[in-house]
Amino acid sequence: MSSTAQDWRQRLDCSVLQIDDIFDDCMRDAMRVMHDEAIDIWLGAAESVCKLGRGTELVLIVLQDGTELVRLIDPSIFEGVEETAKYLSANACGKAINPFLSTLVAVARRLGSHELMCQWFRLVMRVAGAESKASEVNISRSEGLVALIRNAPSLLNQLSLGGLANWIDYGLNSYKSQSHRLPDYFGLQTADAHAALQRERSGTLYMDNARRINMFLRAFFHLDEEFHPYSLAFDVARKPVPHLDRKGFHVPDSFDDLNGVSGLDRYRAMVAHLAAHRNWSEPYLADNFSPFQHVAIETFEDARVEYLAMQRYPGLRKLWLSLHPVPVEGACPEGWSCVRHMLAMLSYAILNPDHQYRDPAVLAYAAAFAEEVAKDPHDPQLSVRLGVKWLVENQTTDFRLANIWFENTQVSYRDDNRYLWIFLEAAEEESDFHSDHAASDRQSAEDDGGMPPQHYPEWDYQTLSYRPDWATVYEAIQPEGDSGKIDALLDRHRQLIRRLRQIVDMLKPQQRKRVRYQSEGDELDMDVLLRAWIDFKAGATPGNRYYQSHVRDGRDISVLLLLDLSQSINEVPEGCSTTVLELSQEAVSLLAEAIEALGDPFAIAGFASNTRHEVRYSHFKGFSEKWSEQPKARLASMEGGYSTRMGAALRHASRYLEHRREEKKVLFLLTDGAPHDIDVFDEQYLHDDTHKAVVELEQKGIDTFCITLDPQADEYVSGLFGKTRYAVIDQIERLPEKLPQLFIQMTK
Repeated sequence: MSSTAQDWRQRLDCSVLQIDDIFDDCMRDAMRVMHDEAIDIWLGAAESVCKLGRGTELVLIVLQDGTELVRLIDPSIFEGVEETAKYLSANACGKAINPFLSTLVAVARRLGSHELMCQWFRLVMRVAGAESKASEVNISRSEGLVALIRNAPSLLNQLSLGGLANWIDYGLNSYKSQSHRLPDYFGLQTADAHAALQRERSGTLYMDNARRINMFLRAFFHLDEEFHPYSLAFDVARKPVPHLDRKGFHVPDSFDDLNGVSGLDRYRAMVAHLAAHRNWSEPYLADNFSPFQHVAIETFEDARVEYLAMQRYPGLRKLWLSLHPVPVEGACPEGWSCVRHMLAMLSYAILNPDHQYRDPAVLAYAAAFAEEVAKDPHDPQLSVRLGVKWLVENQTTDFRLANIWFENTQVSYRDDNRYLWIFLEAAEEESDFHSDHAASDRQSAEDDGGMPPQHYPEWDYQTLSYRPDWATVYEAIQPEGDSGKIDALLDRHRQLIRRLRQIVDMLKPQQRKRVRYQSEGDELDMDVLLRAWIDFKAGATPGNRYYQSHVRDGRDISVLLLLDLSQSINEVPEGCSTTVLELSQEAVSLLAEAIEALGDPFAIAGFASNTRHEVRYSHFKGFSEKWSEQPKARLASMEGGYSTRMGAALRHASRYLEHRREEKKVLFLLTDGAPHDIDVFDEQYLHDDTHKAVVELEQKGIDTFCITLDPQADEYVSGLFGKTRYAVIDQIERLPEKLPQLFIQMTK
């Protein structure tokens, strides 16, 4: 602990031992955003919470979340935190203090101001006061408040704070004589709770306008479709989007006014677009086009069906223009994939003939579209011709960058175009430039003879609960490359292999050990039996331990080596002459040589992610395979791309380890960075999910060890894997030498 941190630690009068483990890191973060007076207020609140005597975890939460609370609100927020915690403790609601503190950051992120946070504190204390009057002996007084606080982040995604207060008041008044039912109400377990919640939501509700919207669809487009409203509130990381399929139209259950357009008119704009697709779009065979061609074709198809609708109802142009974003020319920066930005500009230019763009590609293809629709707007191949040609002339290598520029590219009234595509087989490479293309005619993976996708939960630290079936993992056997490449790498490290083999020879145990002098066993021990006969002849009483048995005396370990195959491994680290990918190939090959010589069963796999909907898991070597030409050939074709959704990959890898019969099961993770994915903007979310996955593996009897190449990993990796379950290799060029040595050291 630094001298400055020690001084502040003396200020904090709390004897919880765990504080010393985290205090240095907490102070380092705090001093970046807080002045001394603010730090004093923060530590004072932590001290007060500690002295409540409600458990050691409470003060740790205040210390760990303090910096984020100050960043979101201001230091004076801790006065309200301290006051509320004391009030809960004094009013027999001690169980609610932990969830209250745990959800503070999530609530602050939704409310965003000191005034609203103070109102939230008053609301919590008001409910605590009502709860303390509950007379039922068999119901804990704080259960209702605990349920309310745990659901607060989700509730505030749907309601204003005033709406939430009204919803709470309705529950308190409705169950005044049945206070034992308040936990169910605040836990959203009753029909009344959902009905009251829907009533308090702001914006235009679909259910209030369903008849008008259906009449609009029938009168203008002569369609009779079923509508399926969905909630925008419960799917925070990736919200659902409008779409159409065989079941009908899927639309949000509520719309706020936008750009001067009322919620009802937003419904009309969306329904008109969906109806145009239903009337004039024909699905394309998705397997005939690349993912980038998909998104380009979709742009022109959206414009084509809107052109047909506007020919019939010209007023739609003004409505759609009011809702279409206006991308700024040149706004997409270097280092980002600009494909969405370029197509959004083109989409706006086609919709608005009076646009001010000067980009040659935008001008050329807006004119080409106008020329094509003037000939035959009902030709569905028009979109294919223009989309494919546009990509040929405009595609750059930057399109495949992991960071995609989304600003002013989302057209809120348009669907995700899944209706346009029919998949005959699962795509091996699919980019997340649009929502999931779940066409109705797509065959299942089982029908194709491939491996079906697996769905895994993810841990949401804000709600302290799992998101069920949140991440989808697609697994495949890695295609084979040139195994000679791996042989050449091994040949380059002949001396290192020789040293490893010497170490391995010393570690190799005897596979069977004889245990003698047993009363029962596998066979008679002839030496002991002979001595017993001599004793008998000499007049002595022989013993009865004449048997011997053999027991296994060897390593009983199975190992799975999991490789991070994200885009960053294609980079050349500073001070190196080769990429992280090539260094990883060398290191894994040397490690495989060592493990094969030891005789331990092992497997090699890799992963990368393209949002939660596409986590790719590639098999390089299975447990039953020998380290031979085929695994080497697969390793030779290894390549990096996309992001690092670590928790889902760890959970999937555990499926192959948890049922192994070996006594010790080890998962080694080789990565060059922290958990990350393009659809998650809260860094802590994937960090907490990864840590939760490591805990899950530990509960299954699987030891997880992380070898990271990130020089900044000390700041976060211990929080993911534990203080003794990781190693940071700062000199990346030494990875081929260090990785086998680390493995041998960990498993000897």
